[in-house]
Amino acid sequence: MEDLDEFPLQIQLSFAKVLEMLTKRMHQSKNEVTKNYLKSILEYAESFPELIDGIEDSEKIDELQETLSTLLDNLFPAALTKNEIKAATIPFKNKIFNPTRRFASIIEDAGEDFDLAIRNLDPNYYYIIGCVVILNSYYNYDIDFKRPMFYEIPDKNGVIRTYRASMNADFTFCEPTDISIEITPEIVDRLIENGDNVSLWKEYFPPQSWILKGITILNLTDVTVDDSISDLKSTLLSRKNLKQGNTAKQFQNIFSSIFNIPDLRVGFTEFDKEEDLFTRMSDGDATSFILNEKTRSDCRQSMCDGSYNTLIHDKKYFVIPDVEDYARKNENEVLAQNLLKQNIKSCMLAPITLGNELLAVLELASSKRNSLHSLNATKLDDVLPYIISTVERKKFEEENRIKAVIQNECTSIHPSVLWIFEEEAKRFINNQNAGKFAAFKDIAFEDVYPLYGQIDIVGSSDERNKAIQQDILIQLEMVHGILDLALESNPIPIYEQVKFRIQEFTEEIKERLNANSESEVFALLQEEVNPLLSHLNTKIPELKREIDNYKESINKDTGLIYQNRKNYDDTVQLINQNLATFLDRKQQEAQQIFPHYFERYKTDGVDHNIYIGASMTPKEKFNKVYLYNLRLWQLCTMCEMENHFYHKQEGAELQLDAASLILVFSTTLSIRYRMDEKKFDVDGTYNARYEIIKKRIDKALVKGTDERITQKGKIAIIYSQDTDAEEYTRYINYLQRKEYLGSEIEYLELEDVQGVVGLKAIRVNVLYTSNLPRSNDEETITYEDLMEILD
Repeated sequence: MEDLDEFPLQIQLSFAKVLEMLTKRMHQSKNEVTKNYLKSILEYAESFPELIDGIEDSEKIDELQETLSTLLDNLFPAALTKNEIKAATIPFKNKIFNPTRRFASIIEDAGEDFDLAIRNLDPNYYYIIGCVVILNSYYNYDIDFKRPMFYEIPDKNGVIRTYRASMNADFTFCEPTDISIEITPEIVDRLIENGDNVSLWKEYFPPQSWILKGITILNLTDVTVDDSISDLKSTLLSRKNLKQGNTAKQFQNIFSSIFNIPDLRVGFTEFDKEEDLFTRMSDGDATSFILNEKTRSDCRQSMCDGSYNTLIHDKKYFVIPDVEDYARKNENEVLAQNLLKQNIKSCMLAPITLGNELLAVLELASSKRNSLHSLNATKLDDVLPYIISTVERKKFEEENRIKAVIQNECTSIHPSVLWIFEEEAKRFINNQNAGKFAAFKDIAFEDVYPLYGQIDIVGSSDERNKAIQQDILIQLEMVHGILDLALESNPIPIYEQVKFRIQEFTEEIKERLNANSESEVFALLQEEVNPLLSHLNTKIPELKREIDNYKESINKDTGLIYQNRKNYDDTVQLINQNLATFLDRKQQEAQQIFPHYFERYKTDGVDHNIYIGASMTPKEKFNKVYLYNLRLWQLCTMCEMENHFYHKQEGAELQLDAASLILVFSTTLSIRYRMDEKKFDVDGTYNARYEIIKKRIDKALVKGTDERITQKGKIAIIYSQDTDAEEYTRYINYLQRKEYLGSEIEYLELEDVQGVVGLKAIRVNVLYTSNLPRSNDEETITYEDLMEILD
């Protein structure tokens, strides 16, 4: 309740309705004691005619406190005064009298400075409510404007308690004044359509233009516990309900009760801020009245400027009490037509915002005209916090899902070791919560066995340089041809000089492509050729077609022809993607052997690292048999990847070769997660030898020769201990029997590599199948036979 200087009603305290009620009870009562009691009250009231005519002076009311208490004795039983939180009030004013003992005690505990006021009450809304009281009381309308009202009152300990207010206005009535405006049904329709336009309401209900006489009875109920439970419910809602399939039905039931509209329907539309789009919810079963049958739509195309500005720019409720009337006034409005197609006669759209960011739109719809309007839209004020919590939680969960995908695709925190990161994160958070210094400790695993393998493109640098060379020569040849035509048309020295420069570069690049060739050609084209071509384009119109063809052939970003390089890059990318996908799929099978850490990365081929050991899986008992099993799996998988490498090139313009390598390292080592690089790496100086071998081994030569250990059609198994050779010989024999590997086995020594000495290798040829997927009874062939088939 507020004491307002500007209000449509002149408020007067009057007991006329109370005395009418007492008179009626006296005549109806058959009990003489009751009759005599009521008669005495009525006779007592005759001494105070001003209580019937109406009192406006607050001081006069204070003087009559005892009289008022006597007249209200029948409505305030003394037996309940310590239990009920109840008082009489002057309508729409912050003035209470005749409070029960409990009510008075609560106000006394709140302190002398406490001002009893309704929570979150808007003065403009309060003015409009005064007008609606006139419509309902004097004109007998039944406009629903009621919404829960709460008082927040501190107790004697300063703890805020929440009370729900119930107002009994049975003892009030309205009277017009000389300045009152007669209200017609047409005016009522207009007012309902503009329920939040206080200026319009003031036009038809000027300040002080009506009189309200009577008293109201205020009852308070302590709902502090209920309010807390509601907060809990909102939390539960935000965590669980969006994952259930009956979300829409639940919302519909809730809002039907709130608005007392049986046929109320609920919709929900998400908002994409980046693209200014309305989109359908990605999960759940929510309807979207804005989109109707569409999945997404441009906001500007979905509604007119007025509705767009209200909903998206101003983030205010947009209410259409009469959709048919709205459609007539806005013939080309897509929103109105969409609503009519869905048999919606009144509609309410409420922005769901977090801070100043629009997240989504809550949609309420009814098949009855004027069921939803700006007056009952205010009911959403107390509901939206729950909805916002739900949407906020959903957004948070979606962001987490995105992060999970990014982690899976872009970082090396493998599921097998995620447990230790989670433990460290919990420790970190616990320290933060306790106010202690919180730092994310290094994560390390000791005594793990490493496995390394790679399938690499043979001569990848040569192939790439060859592609660059071909592209440059094609471009120089095209420029040379244009200059020949220019000289035929207009033989001037500058054309001849540039042509000579082109010929020089062509001969040089045909002979040898060096590190500076590409940049030198680019400089020639930019500084000399391109300006000359622009000149020729206007000077010799006959050359326009040739010059246009040249310009269409070059890459607009680099200014160079990118034909053969693109072919090479696309081929490598396709091969790598297929190999990586295949390896990932096989890895899922390998995890069933024993949980282990795995990472793979793409270069000119696909490399992979595996670490396995007891420290990585404390809940599983490690045995070296799992290591042997994983080594056999790795060798078998490398054979299958060799097959995939060649078969995925069938029909490709560019045919490439592969060479495979496995590094055997029998000594356990320690690995540590490098926070700066976001990956695991070997830990310690001694263990660094393993990384050095990995980086240099593919370029190692067979001892006493110029031959690289890695060769197309073969797998090289690098080792240092004789026991490793014995182990892998057993695996090779097994895979020869399964016709994965051929009979050409070589036991080789390697030339010393910088920092690494004493390495040896087993090299064995791979057998290929003519088709994929491979079957057990299919005939196998050698690399040479496969090349004949692919050719």
